[in-house]
Amino acid sequence: MTDPVSPVLREQVVELAYRAADAILEVYESEFAVQHKDDRSPLTAADLAAHRCILAGLEALTPDIPVLSEESAHEVATAERRSWTRLWVVDPLDGTREFIKRNGEFTVNIALVEAGEPVFGVVQAPVTGVAWYGGRDLGAFRREKGGAGAEMKVRAPAIAPLRVAASRSHRDERTEAFIARMGEVEPIGLGSSLKFCRIAEGGMDVYPRFGPTSEWDTAAGQCVLEGAGGAVFDPRGRPFRYNQRDTLLNGEFVALGDTALPWKDWAG
Repeated sequence: MTDPVSPVLREQVVELAYRAADAILEVYESEFAVQHKDDRSPLTAADLAAHRCILAGLEALTPDIPVLSEESAHEVATAERRSWTRLWVVDPLDGTREFIKRNGEFTVNIALVEAGEPVFGVVQAPVTGVAWYGGRDLGAFRREKGGAGAEMKVRAPAIAPLRVAASRSHRDERTEAFIARMGEVEPIGLGSSLKFCRIAEGGMDVYPRFGPTSEWDTAAGQCVLEGAGGAVFDPRGRPFRYNQRDTLLNGEFVALGDTALPWKDWAG
C-alpha cells in the first residue's frame, strides 16, 4: 500500500505541533483576554498564535495542500473547500474552554485528509509535552517531548468495568441512557482530543458523543485511534469521513478501542 505521508513529513508535522504548543504556552503562562466568536465560542491570543504558526509551517512543508483551520475556515467558500481532495484539517487549540480554566486538558490537532479519509494525524498536549500521532495504515505512537515515539495499542478485548469518557456530574440524557446500557463502567472526565488518545493507548474504552463537534475536533484524534486499532463510527456503523458535506459540523459518533464491543445495542 502506498504510504499516505512520508516518514520525513510525519516527523516535520509532529515538530510543527510542538512549535505551536510553545506558542500556546507563552500565552498560557501570562494574563490573557478572552474574546468570543459569532457562535459564542471563546477565542484567545493562544488560538491565533498557534493558528499562525501551523498555517505558516504547513504552507512551507506542503505548499500544494490547502489548510482548513478552525480559525480561518470562515474565509473559505464551501464550493472551494469541497473541491479539495487532499487537505490539512487543523484545530490550533482544541479545548479553549479548558485552556481558559487552566486545567491543562487542551491540545493541538493536525490531520491530513485524502478523499474524505483521515490518513495521518497529530494530537499534542502543550502542558504535558506528550504527542500522539499515527494513522490507520501507519500505526500509532506516543512521544514525550524530546523523546522517541513508542508504539501503542488499544485495550482489546476490553474487560469490565469499561472505562467510558463521560462527566460524572454533567451528562445529557442520550449519554446517560447509553452508559446505563453498558453495564459496569468507570466514568472518566477528560477534555478535548485527549479522549481519543487515552483510548488509543489503552487507558479508556469508549467515547460516545451526541453533542455538537466540528471536523477539526475529531480528525486528528481519529487518525491516532485508528492507528492503534480502534475506530470512530457514525450511528450506522460507518467510519467517520471529512469534507464531504456543506457543513463542517460532525454528526453523532462513538469512538471505540475494542471494535467488537456491542455499541449499537448501547445506542438503543
